[in-house]
Amino acid sequence: MFECHAVLLGLFSGSTIGLRLQNETPLGGRRMSDENKLILDVCCGLRAMWFNKAHPNAIYHDKRIKQKGFDDFRPNFSVVPDIQGNWDSLPFDNESFKLVVMDPPHIITTEDSHRMVKYYGHLDKDTWKDDIKKGFDECWRVLDVHGVLIFKWSEASIKKKDLLSVLEREPLFGHPNGSRVPCHWLTFMKMEASK
Repeated sequence: MFECHAVLLGLFSGSTIGLRLQNETPLGGRRMSDENKLILDVCCGLRAMWFNKAHPNAIYHDKRIKQKGFDDFRPNFSVVPDIQGNWDSLPFDNESFKLVVMDPPHIITTEDSHRMVKYYGHLDKDTWKDDIKKGFDECWRVLDVHGVLIFKWSEASIKKKDLLSVLEREPLFGHPNGSRVPCHWLTFMKMEASK
């Protein structure tokens, strides 16, 4: 269902672009690398949670691109990732990042007109478990040993206990935000290398 395009959008302000991309061998057959890119936001969307929306140590990844003006209500909002692709086939080597942030869509619907769906995307009612599991497993694969994965989840359509049964991993700790629709920040740490 998902296919990774791994489109580099040239948002690295003219400096040499360096990423740990799988199967990419530019210039002389060398694999790209950049030791300063330690953070991956795999579903960056509007980058709403970021204080610095262009953090120099982060790579922003999303399957969508939406230019300013895609929503009349918020004409300055945009979804412009550094790399466009899907979370089930991330174009990075194993254990590439010290911190991975995953804030996937939380709403099950087929309607794209809802404002929250415009901003954050949606899940399919028949495939959400598979989709979330594949995305989480890919995030786990690219997370370095002793790295931290922050997973943000809203109970808008799916309860946290149902989500955790799909992930098959127990978070170390988390915190609900206390709003009308509970939103949870879950923290995981990778204790051993991926097999």
